[in-house]
Amino acid sequence: MVRLSGKLLLRAALLLLLGAVMAGVVGLGALQRSLEAPGQHARTVRVQVRPGEPLRSVLNGIAARGALPDARLVELWLRIHRRSALVKVGTYDIPAQASAIEVLEQLAAGRVVLESLTVVEGSTFGELRRALERHAGIRATLRGRSDAEVMVALDAAGQHPEGRFFPDTYRFAAGATDLEILRLARRRMSEELAAAWAARAADLPLRSDYEALVLASIVEKETGLAGERPLIAGVFTSRLRRGMRLQTDPTVIYGLGAAYDGNIRSRDLVTDTPYNTYTRAGLTPTPIALPGRESLRAATRPQESGALYFVATGAGDGAHVFSATYDQHRAAVALMLKRQRQSAVGPR
Repeated sequence: MVRLSGKLLLRAALLLLLGAVMAGVVGLGALQRSLEAPGQHARTVRVQVRPGEPLRSVLNGIAARGALPDARLVELWLRIHRRSALVKVGTYDIPAQASAIEVLEQLAAGRVVLESLTVVEGSTFGELRRALERHAGIRATLRGRSDAEVMVALDAAGQHPEGRFFPDTYRFAAGATDLEILRLARRRMSEELAAAWAARAADLPLRSDYEALVLASIVEKETGLAGERPLIAGVFTSRLRRGMRLQTDPTVIYGLGAAYDGNIRSRDLVTDTPYNTYTRAGLTPTPIALPGRESLRAATRPQESGALYFVATGAGDGAHVFSATYDQHRAAVALMLKRQRQSAVGPR
């Protein structure tokens, strides 16, 4: 038997250790290169990360779709580099040929596919709630709750919800809750209203920013033409100054609620409700819709032209004729009715 001296044994051990280290370095280098290499998937791969889903399940799902080489190697790389394995919930579109490292970066950064919801100017709070419930990317948590209960959930107990939410296009990760979106829209309206009220004209016949919100909602429902909003706001402002009733159909329609069938009749104009501005003076008790930025600006900086009346042109262009006297207004109404009759009959 050959006996090795202590020095030889030490040298052999060092050589073995060095070989192991070199092999490890080579292995780590190969692992790094493999995870930095372009992926084999030729198309965008969509994956869904669900709440509470373990990392291994997420990585296995991506690997099964061909967007990762080997989920176990990815986990090994994370352990070696002591990287956090937090993955944000949502839907991800993994780009074609993205490397495993790029996939991990996308997951960690939460670069999810964004859903969108457009809240139309002039829609009502009820219509907003229905849109939230119908949206496939929004998690419904408020279904079945009353409007009052919704406002309690928004830390706004006692507030009427109408008009309190800003109409805009909202983008969010799939799985966002209806409450989160309402909270965002409510904050946006508070900001927009505060800005409009801060820039208001002097000597408005409005006592608060809430009255400005009410007036803006009426303006929003009266016209879709941006250029007319300050003029229409001016008519209502002039009427408020003179103590005249606003006499605007959209408020009557809002007061009818579910009883409105698409037609407003003479009897509706004389049937009293808190929102009937033909039977009651002043502004309505609450807004009647969700006003946009331009209507907020119009309500706080109206263009008072001397007109006290307006009526649709009847030409189908959405425009209105503005009049300073009732006689002028009657003539404009007669012309509008004539145009409507001609339009119904058609060209001869």
